[in-house]
This record gives sequence, C-alpha cells and structure tokens, in this order.
Amino acid sequence: MKTARAFAGKRYVVLGLARTGVSVVDYLWDSSASLVAWDDREEARARVEGKARLADPMELDLSKFEAIIVSPGVPLNTHPLAEKAREAGTPLIGDIELFAQARPELPDHKVVGITGTNGKSTTTALIHHICQTAGVPSLMGGNIGNPILAERELPEGGVYVLELSSFQIDLTYNLDCDAAILLNITPDHLDRYADFEAYAASKARLFAMQASEHPAIIAVDDAPSAEIAASLNADPDPALWKKLRGQKRAIAKAKAKARAAKRKVIKFSAGGCMDQSAWPALQGPHNAQNAIAAMTAAREIGISEDAIDEGLRTYPGLPHRMERVGDRSGVLYINDSKATNPESTAPALAAYPHVHWIVGGRPKGPDLDACAPYFDHVCAAYTIGEAAHMFEELLRPHMEVRNCFQLRKAVELAAETAKDGETVLLSPACASYDQYASYEERGDEFRGIVRGLA
Repeated sequence: MKTARAFAGKRYVVLGLARTGVSVVDYLWDSSASLVAWDDREEARARVEGKARLADPMELDLSKFEAIIVSPGVPLNTHPLAEKAREAGTPLIGDIELFAQARPELPDHKVVGITGTNGKSTTTALIHHICQTAGVPSLMGGNIGNPILAERELPEGGVYVLELSSFQIDLTYNLDCDAAILLNITPDHLDRYADFEAYAASKARLFAMQASEHPAIIAVDDAPSAEIAASLNADPDPALWKKLRGQKRAIAKAKAKARAAKRKVIKFSAGGCMDQSAWPALQGPHNAQNAIAAMTAAREIGISEDAIDEGLRTYPGLPHRMERVGDRSGVLYINDSKATNPESTAPALAAYPHVHWIVGGRPKGPDLDACAPYFDHVCAAYTIGEAAHMFEELLRPHMEVRNCFQLRKAVELAAETAKDGETVLLSPACASYDQYASYEERGDEFRGIVRGLA
C-alpha cells in the first residue's frame, strides 16, 4: 500500500505482531512514523527489530502517542490496555482505521465493506470476482486474504472489497464505505461483548461511518438486521415536532434536515425460490443471500449486468467452503471442512437433496440441532473423530449411520454407497484439532482422497 504523508512524524504503539501487526509496523515505518511495538512472544518481536522500539505498552505513558494499533484478536473487554488507553485519552484503532485515514492520498477508488455473522468471506470473494470479471481492478482484504496495508495500491477506478469482523469494526472510526453490506446477525463472540445487543450494535457501526448518500445493503431475514435497517431511516423523534409546534420556519428547517439525512437503505430478503442452477459454486439458501448482496453492491458501484451474470456463473468458490472437488460416476464430492459448528453445516445440508454426510471431529457442543431441519436430505451419515461415537448415537434414530473414525474410511465407504446424482459431503460441524492441525489440513486430505478414487 502507498505510504501516507498523514502519518509522518507521528508516534504510534503497535500491540500484537502477527501478520497484521507486522504489516502495520512496516507500513507506518515506511510512512516515517515513530513506533513502539510489543508482543509477548520473543520470536514475534524479532520480526520488527530496527523498525520499532520494543516496549510493553502497559509500562508507557500512552498520552504521548497518536494512537495504539491493536490486533483484532486482542480481547479489549478484558485486556488492561483498554482502561489504560481511556485514562490517557489515546484511541485504540486497527489497521482498517489506518487504511481509512490513508484513503485521501490513494488514487480515486471505491470501498465495499461486508459484515455479518455468516457468509462474509463468500460474499467478499464473490464481489471481488465480479469486479475482476468486469475488468475493474480490485482486491479483497480485511478479515480475508492478506492484511490490507500489505496489499498493493490499486490504480484509479479500483475497488477495495473488505470483509469486516465486529472486532475490526470496533477499532475503526472513519471508514466511509461506498457500499456497506450486513448479511445477518446471530449469536457469536459473546465472550467479547456484554450481551447479544452489544454484538449487534458493533455490526451496525459500519453504517454509522457512512455518508448518507452511500447505500446500506441489508438482508432483513433476521430480526436484529431488520431492526438496524429500520433504524437507519427512522423518522425524527416526534417530541421534536411537539417542541417546535407553531414555529413554521424552524419546522421547515427541521424537515429539510431530516430529508437530507435520509439514508439510502436497500433491504432484501433471500426467502422464497431463486434459480441458482447456473451458479455451481453458489448453491443453497445461504448462498442466495450472499449472491443477492453481491449483485446489489456490484450494481451500486457501477458494474454491468452482463459482468454480474458472468461473475456469478464463473465464481469458483472458496477453498474448504462448499468447494466442489470432484465428480466421480455422477457423484459430486464437496469439501466443506470450514464448517466447524452445526450452524455452519446446516446450509450445506440444505443445498444438496441427497447427501452422504461425513461429520465429526472435536465437537463444540453436545448436539446437531441446527442441522436437524435437513436430516431428510441425508442418505447416510459417516461419523469421524472424537465425536464419532456421540454423533452415531445421536443420528441413528434419524438415518443410517456408519462409525468410521478415520476420514479415509468414511470417504471410501461413501464412495462405494453413493449413487449417480447424489453428493458426498464433508461438512464436519466440528473443529479439526482432534486429528488435524487445522480445518485446511482436514480439507486438503479429503481433496487428496477424492482425487485418488477410481
């Protein structure tokens, strides 16, 4: 990313030196800022030697710094740095806020921001793909891909497509998205927020940073999202009109101000039937929501309908998220290893009517209730990992189940059993850490086993 004169000579603290923190240090150092950096891990601190003074911010006078840049992974609801920064009057920000402050020095461009509990990555990647299909320079960053400050600068007319978690939004104050998307809000990360309402309010801040003429694109299929959409265009407080009763000039000015402040809010619902047959990587009701959001945002930033249609048709999908990895004798093989909880697995089961379901790993809870509405889509289940026995007992009243424990055995049994037109689906509804280092490693093994099938 192009260095910014706005940061030259200013003093910053950087806490957390993983990929994002290192990108912040590199960017601010190149921009001639003065830096103090810290990470509890010695090997992480070694990454920024020569570019930042190493010191624990808890031992510094924070009032002498412009801002403290923290990783989104730092739990500010419990970390003592949050209170220390408040006392010093020094803001806590993230790399997205630095990007927002640097935007005036970048070539003319647009930003699309995407948030929500589920579907952010797919929608972000889809919008990026549509832009690329249309010949529009674009990149995706934020909560996906490389840290935004480590990315290249786009030429004039480019589009930055940013996936934004609630943690990133909490650390951002000046990001005026040319189009901002909210996909859904369901309970998540409640260990970082006082309650569910606070989590939802964090998502809503994405729109509070927007200029009124920039569209807020909101799926209203859940109550919290619908409430946020309604609040953005709420009429002024009736008490105001009562207070101004009889004051014609003041009332006229207040009404004009209210009209000018009206937001451009585009509400949509993914409910009902939608033909997704031409979009191989965008199957299922959840992907209907992702596709509508992406189409709407693309139109708002000036992408043609032809390019949007072509982008939806050719979108390849994300690795490990309902990824098509093979077709053997009419049987489709889907790698959904990123589905590490039942709520993430349910959309995959919904997307395919005849499923041989490989499920299990290290469970995050005692049930699969979120998947139950789609049990009638399952021809047979093949349980693996630590949850193999528990899920076998849980699912047996509803379907045929085979306890395989190992992924290879599950794939081979499913391949022997599945018929033309059916789907073998790895969607574990569990973490991978019982048998694998990551969900990516688990998905890679599934992909390799499928490729080795006759």
